[in-house]
Amino acid sequence: MNGFRSCLSNMHGPQCCSSSRGVSLPSSLVLWAVFFLPLLKPGTAGIPGMSMYPISRLCKFCDRQSSSCNGTESCMSHCSITSVCDSREEVCVAIWIKNETSFTVETLCHNPSVLLYGIMLDDYNSSSCVMKEKNSTSGMVHVCSCTEEECNDKMVFVPKAKDQAVGDSLISIILVSLLPLIVMGVLVAAVIHWYCVNRRRHLSKKWESNVKMRKPKAGGLDCRDACAFMADDDGSDSSSIHANNLNHNTEPLPIELDLLVGKGRFAQVYKAKLKQSSSAQFETVAVKIFPSEEYASWKNEKDIFSNKDLRHENVLHFLTAEERKAEKQYWLITAFHPCGNLQEYLTRHVISWEELQALSSSLARGVAHLHSDRLTSGRPKVPIVHRDLKSSNVLVKKDLTCCICDFGLALCLDSSLSVDDLANSGQVGTARYMAPEVLEARLDLENIESFKQTDIYSMALVLWEMTSRCKTIGEVKDYEPAFGSKVRQHPYVESMKDNDRPDIPDSWLRHQGILAICTTIKECWDHDPEARLTAHCVAERLSEIEEELDKLSSRSSSAEKIRYEVHIPVAMEIPEEEVKISEIQNIIAADCSVSDKK
Repeated sequence: MNGFRSCLSNMHGPQCCSSSRGVSLPSSLVLWAVFFLPLLKPGTAGIPGMSMYPISRLCKFCDRQSSSCNGTESCMSHCSITSVCDSREEVCVAIWIKNETSFTVETLCHNPSVLLYGIMLDDYNSSSCVMKEKNSTSGMVHVCSCTEEECNDKMVFVPKAKDQAVGDSLISIILVSLLPLIVMGVLVAAVIHWYCVNRRRHLSKKWESNVKMRKPKAGGLDCRDACAFMADDDGSDSSSIHANNLNHNTEPLPIELDLLVGKGRFAQVYKAKLKQSSSAQFETVAVKIFPSEEYASWKNEKDIFSNKDLRHENVLHFLTAEERKAEKQYWLITAFHPCGNLQEYLTRHVISWEELQALSSSLARGVAHLHSDRLTSGRPKVPIVHRDLKSSNVLVKKDLTCCICDFGLALCLDSSLSVDDLANSGQVGTARYMAPEVLEARLDLENIESFKQTDIYSMALVLWEMTSRCKTIGEVKDYEPAFGSKVRQHPYVESMKDNDRPDIPDSWLRHQGILAICTTIKECWDHDPEARLTAHCVAERLSEIEEELDKLSSRSSSAEKIRYEVHIPVAMEIPEEEVKISEIQNIIAADCSVSDKK
């Protein structure tokens, strides 16, 4: 044997426990050794043989047992056995192990110069047993060692507090390091804010001074700049920005209403005179007047119009918006187009092939601009869906191109919109022009492209109305809106669900250009929204049709323009010029994927 140790039980009185290190002694002898032996030097004559057994210190000495200690703060080992260590070099040790479902504790004496489970003790010169996490031969354990009597009975867990202190110290270092950047960022933001505020004040003062300079003695407002904007129908963005400054007028523009030219569900449209000065000179504008109860529609359209990215040659030009509180009205002031809306124009006129090309292409370009997420310059833009596209909401300009108007139901497809926001927008539009998925309330609210697809369906019906009044199709009947007399003048949603698409007679398809347009129309009003073309694809396809027909016409050996009707007897040899006409069929089958990416 290497020695012996004494065991003391505090539960059942004197008892002994065997060990490979020694044998047990009576408890009274242990107590005597505890209190009196430290006073004696080893080998004292009064106590024969004690020099053979040098006594060092008392430690808790239990084999591994279950523990209620959960590894936080301080807890007791609950070891009932106290042992006298074999040598003075040994210290008290406690080992705490966390298993998958429980905790265990082992207490013992151990010489710190010898490995314990592969661990070298390094913190034993302490009066308390502070636990540290160590990597032993059996895995990760918590170990503590100390030199006070039975100090391994109380285990102190402090690593988490130390880690927190280290974390706090690290955070402090990071904050100190970032402080110069934060200060610099705040200063830059302050400078930018100061610049914007002062620039806005400068522009406001400049505008007010200009108004005062133009204001005649007799009263009224000189609007030379405003009227110049109205005349500059295709001006730059700078004109648009300048025009938006008119929204901040403290007094209404000098406008005299002239003639009622249109009436809708939410507002009335007047032809009006915008006076330039106290003289009789004026510019003609359009004024859309909303009653006070239609404030929401006025505000939505005003907000849409106020976006400078909306500016486009095929979108109605906006001048300003006014709150006429005295009249309890809300006004939108825009450019005036004497040709009226497309529905009125088609009612009064039969159009040529060239006019059909101009009207259809410009309409597609306008819708493509609304739906686009980028401007031609490449700058990002928020897409807009009209949601009430119809022939009465399309104006005809003097050059016989279209511009889109009436944005009371329009919606900006901002990325911040949630599904609930889109769902709350409701089933809106005019029933005659509603897409099937809108009529059947099955619109995919999680995909913003589905809103654009409803506009494409409506545009297809408008293109059909244009085509039905083109002299190139042969016999031209009186104007009828889409679905004609198949439905009542103002049909309900339910009555529209059972209707198919408007008819396209075979006689229309004799002209190759009309054939290409009709094929495009059919792809735009497809029952499956995903199968419909995009507005960009339609605009590019219509442009290609025009270019291809111009090329074929210029290559014709005849002085006449290209033959618009092609009658091909079965046994007749087809002339070369008419064979070339079939080249336009390639446009109809063209893949629009490249156009959509552009």
